[in-house]
Amino acid sequence: MRIDLHTHSTASDGTDTPAELVRNAAAAGLDVVALTDHDTTRGHAEAAAAAPEGLTLVTGAELSCRLGDTGLHMLAYLFDPEEPELARERELVRDDRVPRARAMTAKLQELGVPVTWDQVARIAGDGSVGRPHIAEALVELGVVGSVSDAFTAEWLADGGRAYVDKHELDPFEAIRLVKAAGGVTVFAHPLAVKRGDVVPEDAIAELAAAGLDGIEADHMDHTPETRTRLHGLAADLGLLATGSSDYHGSRKSCVLGEFTTDPEIYGEITRRATGAFPVPGAGGPAR
Repeated sequence: MRIDLHTHSTASDGTDTPAELVRNAAAAGLDVVALTDHDTTRGHAEAAAAAPEGLTLVTGAELSCRLGDTGLHMLAYLFDPEEPELARERELVRDDRVPRARAMTAKLQELGVPVTWDQVARIAGDGSVGRPHIAEALVELGVVGSVSDAFTAEWLADGGRAYVDKHELDPFEAIRLVKAAGGVTVFAHPLAVKRGDVVPEDAIAELAAAGLDGIEADHMDHTPETRTRLHGLAADLGLLATGSSDYHGSRKSCVLGEFTTDPEIYGEITRRATGAFPVPGAGGPAR
């Protein structure tokens, strides 16, 4: 089985629609794919309806969190999307995205970049607007060469010249909320230093003690040495170690199935979840 547990669609900052994403996942030879858009479940219904036979869809979300001064992302799988407390927190994060993106656009204008809100809104479309959309605007303007080049201290990285804070969950509270909604939590790309500051390993141990289920060890932003280190840390802390692509369509260079999760780990995630169940595809063959 080939299992990719971290992807994004146009419901947040990916370039594939949810339907396109599941069809592309099947065409890439995946057996299981998780749709984990930022702070939203809006793409789940479309993805489930379009999932081809032979592909299983895992519903999820990537929750925006902050521990002290460090931003981090928490993957939440197979939770009940209607659970009111978690739904309310996701809504608070989503509602803060537009004013934050407008403020970042204004900061860029103050720095002499001829970006406009209309341009950013056009790129975001119906998705949850975020930094990748602003980064793509900078690419369009020739300010940077790629979306990843915009995530530096010069531009959009945490603490960067055009960075603006947004509402984010405390990760300990995120774990509690997801568990109360019957879901499973995995700390996304925890040591991706190229993205900015990361939390120390003792903080990961504290999150594990609070009920964190796993860490995303195999990820494009982790070096081979870091991946080995994270697998060891997971073993030491009794955490599940996952692998996934963090696919965003054409917005990032990663491809579906670039990193995958061991079937036994996937099986344990599904065994722990009580809020929702994986959805077997019935939408016809991949195209």
